[in-house]
Order: sequence, then structure tokens, then C-alpha cells
Amino acid sequence: MSLRPFPTQTIPSFYDKTQDGGREKAKDEAGLKGRDLCKPNCVGSCDDKDHQKADWVSIHKQICQLLVPIRTSLPCPPTERERKHGMEQLLRRQKHIIDVAYSTAQELVWAGKHEEARPAALHALRFSIEVYGPDSLQLVPAYLLLAEASAGAGHLPEASKYLSQAEWLILRAPDCSAAVQYKLHRSLGLFCAAKGDLERALYHLANDVYLASSAFGLKSIEASGGYFHMADVFLRQNKLDIANSLYAEVVLNVLSCTQTYIQQDSFIPNAAEAQQVEGIRVLSAILDIREQAPTQQPGETARVLHALAMLHYLLMDIPKVGFAQGYGAGELLNSIPMLVSWSQLLLLSRIQLEMRPLCSGYCSKSQAAAAACVLEGQFQVTDSLLLVSEEAAVL
Repeated sequence: MSLRPFPTQTIPSFYDKTQDGGREKAKDEAGLKGRDLCKPNCVGSCDDKDHQKADWVSIHKQICQLLVPIRTSLPCPPTERERKHGMEQLLRRQKHIIDVAYSTAQELVWAGKHEEARPAALHALRFSIEVYGPDSLQLVPAYLLLAEASAGAGHLPEASKYLSQAEWLILRAPDCSAAVQYKLHRSLGLFCAAKGDLERALYHLANDVYLASSAFGLKSIEASGGYFHMADVFLRQNKLDIANSLYAEVVLNVLSCTQTYIQQDSFIPNAAEAQQVEGIRVLSAILDIREQAPTQQPGETARVLHALAMLHYLLMDIPKVGFAQGYGAGELLNSIPMLVSWSQLLLLSRIQLEMRPLCSGYCSKSQAAAAACVLEGQFQVTDSLLLVSEEAAVL
């Protein structure tokens, strides 16, 4: 696929003090005219009912009130100090809208609601341009998310344009980190796969794995995502042995990462939580593939269940940890050698549930005491809970 850069005016900056006619033309070409604010009590209105409904369902309901102080004209502050304070406040509000719009679009994409994700992703891109400028690398995530949402909704030409913009921004930044570049190659790989160009898709996904591994490590969840998408492509090519090998590699990598977190007695930081949610989505897809395979591999299925349970534990979604028992795989799970066994994981989960009334949530110090007791086999369940309760009372 030959990608050429498109002009950055495709999605204009609305604080650009150009002539109104040119700005409105750019908004119209981008399909955004009249979609800034959608409710009668806001600072504008939509002239397209379909756009209004899509925008409101996707994102506008969440950011409607946040837009009012940003889009409302105010008198110029009399002092430099007040002007500076006003600009800082405006910047914070814009960045907050970017975060809300981007996370909302990402969740909708993960849920398979690609058409609904597009308005939210557009808001994230538009405010990113206002905050960072049209040539900033900070725009790349929004362009890639828009491309994914557009491709998932069947708008491949639009997806190609957004990918071109992201690629052009990265090419103009020779010091661009591998942590950004791997996302571009993953998006390009998925786009090529959607078009049916499987060989080109494998090329980009191989680059994705290489760059993610160099940035985060060979066993990282970021690199595992590339392996998973490569396995999907090989599955479409009927290369089942290669696909199964890559699926198994993904599961082992996730198990390695999650066991490290649990042994260190730490939950997943907010910055990494999105990757863990993506990990759950990937593992759930692998579980479906394992269950539907003509030749069953109970050991591999059990590993997937174990990895999913550990991710749920680390994301503090404790009630879902024991879901694997519904698959009748309890004995098999206990037979797999793990640094954190299945029975230990269930015990840690029970401790966390018992601790909620005492700690008003999750107490890392108490968890450390309980985990040490469980992993070293020093106490029974009741003794561990008693020790944790005593520490919680002290805290």
C-alpha cells in the first residue's frame, strides 16, 4: 500500500484565527460542520439528525457541559496574571476532554461499536490539534484510533487517510520512539489484513513485534498483541501450526507478566491498565479459538483460563477470578506448574474479598502479608485472614 501524506487541514483547529469562510469549508470537508455541540441548551446545535444522534450516543453526553466554558466567549482579563491563569485553566480543560474522548472511543472500539466510536475519536483528534498543534506526534494515537474505528465500520478510504496522516507525522520526527512506531505498524498491519493483503499485513505486524519488544521487552503484553494479530493472519492462511504456536506464545507471555506483578504484591498502575484490558480481550479471543478447534488441547485451554483469571485479579475485578471453575477445569488448572498456582490465586482472591470491609478497598500492606503467608505456605486460610485483619486494624 502506497501511503502519501494528506494536508493537516483535514481536521482543522477551531482556535485558528483564519477567515470564517475557510474554517467552515474545512469543517464541512471533514464532515464535522455543525457537530461541535448538539443540544439546545449548549453553545451550538447540529443541523444533521443522524450526526446529532451518533455524536450524542458516542461522546457528547459526557463532554457537553465541559464544552460550555471552552466555547463561550469571555471578556479579556485585565491583567497578565489573570490571562495566564485563564490559559492554564483552558489547557487543563482541553486535555481532560482529550482523555475522556479518547478513552471513550477506545472502549467503544474494544466493544465492537466502531461506528459509535468515530465521533468520540474525532473529538479527541480535534482537541489534540488545538492543544498540541497540527504537526505534533501527540496526534498519532488519535489518528490511529480513528483509523481503527473507520476500518471496523467499513470506511476503508477514510481509514487510509488517517493512517497516512499518522505515518507522515512519524516520518517527520526522526527521534520518534519505538513505543509510538510499533502502534503505527500494528494499525497498518490490521488495515492490510482488513483489505485482504495478508503478506503485507505480516510485514507490518513483524515490525510491530520487533519495535514493541525493543521498547517494552520480549515477554511484554505490548509485544504479545503483535504475536496475536500475526497468529490471526496465519490462521486465515490455514497455517494452523504457526498460528497455534503464536497463540501459545501470547498466553505464556501474559502469564509471565502477571505472575511478576503478583509476586511483587502490586496491582496494575493506571497507565498500564489499558494494555491489561486489551490483554483480556486477546485472551478471550484465544479461548474461543481453543474451544472451537477440531482437536482439543486441554492443557493450552487451562493456561488461557489461568492467564485470564490473573489479569482479572490484577485489575481488581476479584469476582471474575473464579470464572474458570465454570469450565470444569479446576483439577487441570491445579496440575499446571506455576509460580502462582491456581489454588493460591483463588486464596488470594478470597483474602481480597474478606479485606474489603476492613480496608475500604485494597490495602497493599495487608495484601503483602497475606500473599507472603499463602505463597510460603506458613498458615491456613483462617490464620492468613486473621493476620491481614490485624494489620488492617493497625492501618
